[in-house]
Amino acid sequence: MSEALAQCSDLRRLFLDDVPLMDVRAPVEFAEGAFPMAQNRPLLTDAERRLVGIRYKEQGQDAAIELGYQLVDATEAEQRLAAWQAFFDQNPQGVLYCFRGGLRSKLTQQMLADAGYRVPRVKGGYKAMRRFLLDTLAEIGRDAPLVRLGGRTGVGKTDLLNEFDRAVDLEGLAVHRGSAFGKRAMPQPAQIDIENAMAIALLKLRAADPDRPILVEDEGRCIGSREIPLALFDGMRRAPLVLLEETMQTRVEQGMKDYVFSLHGEYRALYPVEEADRRFGEHLRKALARLQKRLGGLRHKHYTGLFEQGLAAWLGEGDQSGFREFIAGLLRDYYDPMYDYQLQAKQEQVVFRGDREAVKRFLIEQGIGRHDGL
Repeated sequence: MSEALAQCSDLRRLFLDDVPLMDVRAPVEFAEGAFPMAQNRPLLTDAERRLVGIRYKEQGQDAAIELGYQLVDATEAEQRLAAWQAFFDQNPQGVLYCFRGGLRSKLTQQMLADAGYRVPRVKGGYKAMRRFLLDTLAEIGRDAPLVRLGGRTGVGKTDLLNEFDRAVDLEGLAVHRGSAFGKRAMPQPAQIDIENAMAIALLKLRAADPDRPILVEDEGRCIGSREIPLALFDGMRRAPLVLLEETMQTRVEQGMKDYVFSLHGEYRALYPVEEADRRFGEHLRKALARLQKRLGGLRHKHYTGLFEQGLAAWLGEGDQSGFREFIAGLLRDYYDPMYDYQLQAKQEQVVFRGDREAVKRFLIEQGIGRHDGL
């Protein structure tokens, strides 16, 4: 096989080395799921792909290729080729792929070769890479030594987890804090994108040292509107559980940080001030409305009043006391009862519990990884 038609079959290396990927699938395909190191430089637009696909089914490959050339005029073809060349100028170690490593990637590869760019394509394309990552999640869920970090809402589990180098922040990858108020200002990535990112992060830690534990946060199956892949979740449910414990005052301050200051800052970064404040308030109102059934009518009405007063005082005068009262009440009346109920089913898996410093020391002793603070 000529160098121009070289294929890359070492999928593990692609992900471990963060090899830049040029995805030549149509934009709609890319939006449904891709890889963290991939950029979309399509061979065909969504509309062109649909028409070519119809021709392929009706008249075969040669007719489909001919239609593709008819749909893309010379100027557009030059622009697409220039985009591919720019990608490989910036990423000389990159590779390209289409859905199955077939016609589209071959055509793109040949057009680049004709222009003097000899680059490999992924054997099996997106489908093979996706299968590799799903198999990776299944293997890690079955065999990897996982440790869960749990605790009540507001103890700062995510902050502590991110201090360790052998940890994967599942909530960070899912762009959601994992609770009723956990939705972020930014939308969550596609389900496939999150699964791919989880698999790659775990693959790297597993490859670096297969015998040392990997720390993850104790999660339910769903993180916002996305799911932890079942194979991984089953492994998490079997893993030993370490509980982080903190005072109510510390938890309230953590709640202010996560659900007020950080969230408000996200909205301010995305929108003009007045629009950001409006969206921030509406965001929390919707989250509170979803708790009405569990809180009951009277308590829900009470907390709605506290929230509105706290929001007005904070945005208007910088007074944070109302929000702190609101958060403390929700921790006491909503989150803690739910946590106590769920913990009953996990008691046999608890191997350690303690405050922040005690949990740090225990995790380091278990070989979780480097921690610069101790």
